[in-house]
Amino acid sequence: MWIDTHCHLDASEFDADRDAVVVEALAAGVTGIVLPAVAVSNFDAVRALSQRHPQCVYALGIHPLCSAQAGETDIAALRRAVQQAMSDPRFVGIGEIGLDFFVHDLDAAHQTWVYVEQLKIARDFDLPVLLHVRRSQDQVAAPLRKLGIRQGIAHAFNGSRQQADRFVDQGLKLGFGGNMTFSRALQIRRLARELPLEAIVLETDAPDIAPSWLTDGQFGEQRKVRNTPAEVAGVARELAGLRGMEAEPLARAMWANSVAALPRLGALQGMLAPGMGAL
Repeated sequence: MWIDTHCHLDASEFDADRDAVVVEALAAGVTGIVLPAVAVSNFDAVRALSQRHPQCVYALGIHPLCSAQAGETDIAALRRAVQQAMSDPRFVGIGEIGLDFFVHDLDAAHQTWVYVEQLKIARDFDLPVLLHVRRSQDQVAAPLRKLGIRQGIAHAFNGSRQQADRFVDQGLKLGFGGNMTFSRALQIRRLARELPLEAIVLETDAPDIAPSWLTDGQFGEQRKVRNTPAEVAGVARELAGLRGMEAEPLARAMWANSVAALPRLGALQGMLAPGMGAL
């Protein structure tokens, strides 16, 4: 019924009970989970998880927080991995890639180079992107226009309405997750309520960005509590409440939006979300 468009299931926080976490998600109605890579070193991990768990698909990319260690060899390795993955129906895009200007000791010029080189791979293979946009919305958006990238998701979006419109006008969707569930997150909640429904997809970013009900409502403490993909069902309920919608039409819209953002999901939709093939 629901799809989590951004989950790091390979993270060490899940080492003790990873299979149980997936079972819990399925029991909560989460029938699709997108697993973005963060570095060349975990490409095999996200690929293997997608093969082990039928509701999982994966993306390949180098996260900006891993960019300091990434050079031309890593970009070449990504290009080779993408070329090999194109025949794998569970491979859906390039990600997690982008820029992060919250962490001050990252070299801005180098992480920008790593980001743009990955956008070129997305362009060359006609693939969507899963974007990290923390304090970098404008800088992430500019190369998208230049390189003609018109599909993907701006993950954990927390920008202005003008910045949101810029991504949407470019053809991308905006990912909303645990931050949206906090009453103090006024801007995020306003965007979730007022943006066109077709602009939105759901996510958890598990194990990070836990929703309010896991943190006693303490906004800003959510990264200290383990989040799981099952919680996307609660995120969906929060979005339904903000928009005055029933669950079923929202679920159908979220799947349609996710397939629009990540078109390779379409071939797996009937298997990942039984009964929703008529979207």
